[in-house]
Amino acid sequence: MRMSRKAGLIVSTAVCGALALGTAGPAFSAVHDAPVSSEAPVPAIPGADALAKQTKTLGDLGGALTPVTDLVNAVLKAPKGKLAPADAAKHAKAVKAALAKVGKAAPAPKAAPAPAADLQAKAVATLQASVDALLKASAKGDPKAVAAAVTVTLTASVNLVVGVALAGGLPVPNLPGLPKLPKVPGAPAVPKIPGVPAVPALPAVPGLGG
Repeated sequence: MRMSRKAGLIVSTAVCGALALGTAGPAFSAVHDAPVSSEAPVPAIPGADALAKQTKTLGDLGGALTPVTDLVNAVLKAPKGKLAPADAAKHAKAVKAALAKVGKAAPAPKAAPAPAADLQAKAVATLQASVDALLKASAKGDPKAVAAAVTVTLTASVNLVVGVALAGGLPVPNLPGLPKLPKVPGAPAVPKIPGVPAVPALPAVPGLGG
C-alpha cells in the first residue's frame, strides 16, 4: 500500500517533532520543575550590635558575681567560717579571674581616664580587696570577723553592679520606686535603636513608694 505525499509529509513532521522533543523535553521540564524559593530575606534586628554589647556586659557581670557568691556561701556553711586551704585557694582563683574579665571590659578612655572607667575600675578593685579580707578572716576562723567581712563583700558586690550599670551604657532602670541613678561624666549613652519603640514604664508595685 503506497502512502500519499501529503500523508508522508505529516508523518515525517510528526517524527521530527517527536525526536526534537525527546532531547529538549527533559531539559525544558527540568527548568519548569525546579523548586522556586518563596522565602523572603530575613530582616535584620535594629541595633543588634548595641544590644549584643549590653547583653555581654550583663553576662560578664553575672559571671563575676557568681564566684563571689559561691565563696560567701561556702564560708557561711563552713564551721566558724573557716575554709580548708585548698577550697579557699580555689575560690580565690575563681574570683580573681572573673573580676579581671570585668576589669578588661571597662570603657577605655580616649585621652585622660574617664570618670566612668575610673568608677568601674574602682568597683572591681574594691570587691577584690573585700574578697581578700574575707579569705583572711576565714583562715583565722573568727566568726565575728567573718560576718563583718561578708557584709563588706556583699556591699562591694552591689557597688560593682551599680558601677557597671553607670559605666557600661546599659538601659536606665525604670522600676517605680527606684531612685534615679546619677549621671557619670564620660559614661557612654545608651544608643537609640531606630524603629524600636521606647521601653514602657513598669506598672506600680503595691507597697512601694513612687
